Formats: sequence, C-alpha cells, structure tokens
Amino acid sequence: MTDKAFHWADETARKIVREKGEKDVYTCASGITPSGTVHIGNFREIISVDLVARALRDAGKNVRFIYSWDDYDVFRKVPANMPKQDELEKYLRFPITMVPDPWGRDSSYARHNEIDVESSLPLVGINPEYLYQTERYRASLYAPGIRTALEKRPELKSILNKFRDDQHKIEGEWWPVSVFCDECNRDDTDIDSWDGEWHLEYHCNLCGFRQKTDLRTAKGVKLGWRIDWPMRWAYEKVDFEPAGKDHHSQGGSFDTSKIVCKEVFNFDAPVTFRYDFIGLKGNAGKMSSSKGNVIDLPTLLKVYTPELVRYMFAGTRPNTEFTISFDLDVIKIYEDYDRTERIAWKIEAAKNEEVYRKERRIYELSQVSGMPAAASYQMPFRHLCNLLQIAGGDIDATIAGLSDIKPEQKAALRARCVCAKNWIEEYAPEDFCFKLREAGETAALSEAEKTAVRELRDSVVSKIEEFDSDKSCAQAIYDAAERAGIDSKALFRAAYDALIGKDQGPRLASFLRAIGKDRLLSILSVY
Repeated sequence: MTDKAFHWADETARKIVREKGEKDVYTCASGITPSGTVHIGNFREIISVDLVARALRDAGKNVRFIYSWDDYDVFRKVPANMPKQDELEKYLRFPITMVPDPWGRDSSYARHNEIDVESSLPLVGINPEYLYQTERYRASLYAPGIRTALEKRPELKSILNKFRDDQHKIEGEWWPVSVFCDECNRDDTDIDSWDGEWHLEYHCNLCGFRQKTDLRTAKGVKLGWRIDWPMRWAYEKVDFEPAGKDHHSQGGSFDTSKIVCKEVFNFDAPVTFRYDFIGLKGNAGKMSSSKGNVIDLPTLLKVYTPELVRYMFAGTRPNTEFTISFDLDVIKIYEDYDRTERIAWKIEAAKNEEVYRKERRIYELSQVSGMPAAASYQMPFRHLCNLLQIAGGDIDATIAGLSDIKPEQKAALRARCVCAKNWIEEYAPEDFCFKLREAGETAALSEAEKTAVRELRDSVVSKIEEFDSDKSCAQAIYDAAERAGIDSKALFRAAYDALIGKDQGPRLASFLRAIGKDRLLSILSVY
C-alpha cells in the first residue's frame, strides 16, 4: 500500500493490513436489527464499511463485505411510524422475523425492512453479502459457539461484571443464552439445566411449555448480544467492523466483546473505529427506529443524487457528527460537491498538491461505479432550480435549452434535475419557488410601476440577447429605472410581480436572460 493516505478510509485500510497481516481475503462487516425503518444514521455504518472495503480493493486486496440482518432479535417495541399498531403489539417478545408485515407486502415485518434497504443500496453502489441471522441460528451454524459460551459461563460472567457497577453485577446462576419458546414463540423463558454437552432444558413463563432441546437442532436458542457479537466475529473471521459511539463508550459493548472474543472464542477482535450520530436539521436528538423519527436512504435519494449521498459521508470523518438538511443548505452541499469535482478534474486549481490529492480521493469514493468518463455538466444548483421552474418543471425542455452540454453528460444532469424538481416541490422554502405568469395575465401595478415595466421591456428585454453577461444586463436594468424616474428597488418589485406574482425572486439580470426574449415579451406585452 502507498506510504501516504489521503483519506480516512485509506488510513483505516492501511491499519487493517498492518494489524491483521497479509491475508488472501479481508472480511469487513456491518449489521443491524431490522426492528423498524433502517434510517440514514444506520446507513452511516454501511457506507463507512463500503468506503473502507473500496480502499482495501484499491490497494489490491480481496475483500468480503458482509452485512448481517439481526432478524432473530426480540421485537421489543412497536415504532411510532408503523401502521397497524394494535396488531403489531400482539407480537411483542417474538423474534422479529416472525412478526407479520403490517403492509402485507413481504413475508414478515423484518423482511419488509430488509428489502427496503437491499433494494436501495445498489443505487449508491453498495452491494454487500447479506447474512440472515434467523436462518443461521435455525440452521444451528452457531451450535459450537453456543456450547463454548455455556462451557465458559464463569469466564463470561467475570468479564461482564468487570464493566458493571455493584448494583448491576450478575449474581447467582446466569446463562449466556435465551430461548424462544417452541410453543408460543416468545422469549419469556427460563433455563432449568444444561447437561454439559448439547442438551438444554427450559420452561416458558407464559404458556407453561417445557422442553429438552438439542443445540445441534434447536430452533430457538440464541446467545445474548454481548456474546453473540464476538462469537460471530470469530465465526466469520471479521477483520474490520465499526460501531456507533454508544457501543464505543468506555465499558460499552465493544470493550466487552473485544475481551470475550479473545478470551472465550480465541479470536482477535476486528479493527474498528467509532462513528458519530447523524441529526436532521431542526430535529433535536439522534434518529431512532423505535421512536420513528427517521429518514431513510430512499427519502435522501429524492433530493440528493447517489454521488451526493456518498459525498456527504466520504467527505466527513466518521467520528464527526453532522446533520442532514432539506432546506437551503441543499444548494451549498451541491455547490461543495461541484467544487470538489472541478478540482478532481483540474478544471479548478487546488491550493496545493495535497489538497488536490485529498479532493480527488473524496471525489473517487463518491462515485457509484468508478470514475466517470468526463466531469459532469457544471451548473450551480440554484440556477438549475430556476431553469426548471422557468420551464414549468419540464426536465426535457430544461436540458434541451443547454446548447453546450455533451451527450455523455446528459444522464447525470437528468438525475440531478429529478432531485432538483423533487426538492422544489417538496422541501424548498416558499419564497424560493415561483411560476411564470401566463401570457395575458396582469399584475395589479400602479401607473408608475407600469411605466417602469414598459421601460424595462422596451430597453432591456427587447435586446436581452445582446448582453454578454449578467453584469452588463444588471446595469441596463438600473439605467431603465433611472429613465423611468423610479427607484431601482421599486422597479425590481414591479418586475417580479409582473413575471411571477411576487415581490422578490432570483437575481433579476440572470433571471431575465434565462427566461429569454420571446417569453418575456409575451408576458410583458400587456403593459
């Protein structure tokens, strides 16, 4: 690998190789419980692993990227944003995979949430190998690991108690496993005995069912979280897995699992880093699937192209908190990406070589499937939004009006147009949005304002194509106001009212030039 890394993903890749040594395949892991909408905060872990996996591959390494669906976890709470709340309540304490889909689309509640993610990740260039923990537990793949945990109960108990205060220490008989009742499917069970080998006896506190089960064929025996996680690290030979700052708190689940992994399952824990929470602008606190105050990847992709989504994460260190915005900040985020692209393609000079290398790497990692053949059509997002609104939302007409766009740039611009249109229609502030008046439609202007609009029409609009810049057009507008004997601000207000029925709008000079002479004259001819 190169001596100097220009991105945190490359730094992490170097660390993995350094700590794990040269290997035929490096396993990078991520996963989540599909207990509700898999939100953009969860996505941060997924894309962080993808970025590191890409960095390893770029360094010539073979990578296995696994994503575990912990769909054998307990359904503990009905999220507030789910339909059929009363129906879902009936399945509390079931495995999530046995909860029915309240939408009726998929085989289970868990599968519904999984499919929503699996269908959207390829759109941003992420294609992990999915592992379904229900299938793996029920296939008894982990039976040896469960038996190891039972054999080493004293060691596990001691490890867990190291990180607990006196009030929460484990006392008396304790078992590292839980059991879903074979009769009623809930996990309100107690273990009665273990024979020291493969057989476990339990009873259900709800329905009274009792059973002696064989770990090699059992369908409902599951390790507790802080033992299950390191057991699977060892089983899958995981080399890298990040975790949120809650798991990485001192004495948290990663600290515990790291020791369990080594001392109980005889495997060195993976390389890791802590990633921070993501907020929604204007929404206090972190996103929570159980509370339902979330946005998911498909929602984000309505406003940001896949490259922009990747850029927001590739361009931010994982341990830095940031917020997702749907307000006017959207414009700046697009502008920031465009600047990175210009630097990457050397259309704009970077401050120095180090800045160029850094921006180029961020840009590379932001692409869905490798470097494109050419830089995209560079148009400020704000201006694109104005063109779309001038065209009444017609994307084809907007693109057709651009004489200098190259054929290979059209697909990317069309994708950006779709996002811009969605943003205008669903999220943009009211004062940003406009619609041009139809020909023959009049505004309630004073005589002085009508005189000024006529002067604007006859001395500026009639020769709008002669202005070679917004600056020269703007000067002509000020001159028109002076000739009409009206304050320039008053002329601006009258012009906006005549054109879009508002007292303000986009910068008037560029706005007039974008609309074009023929359409302007058709609107202003009534004055």
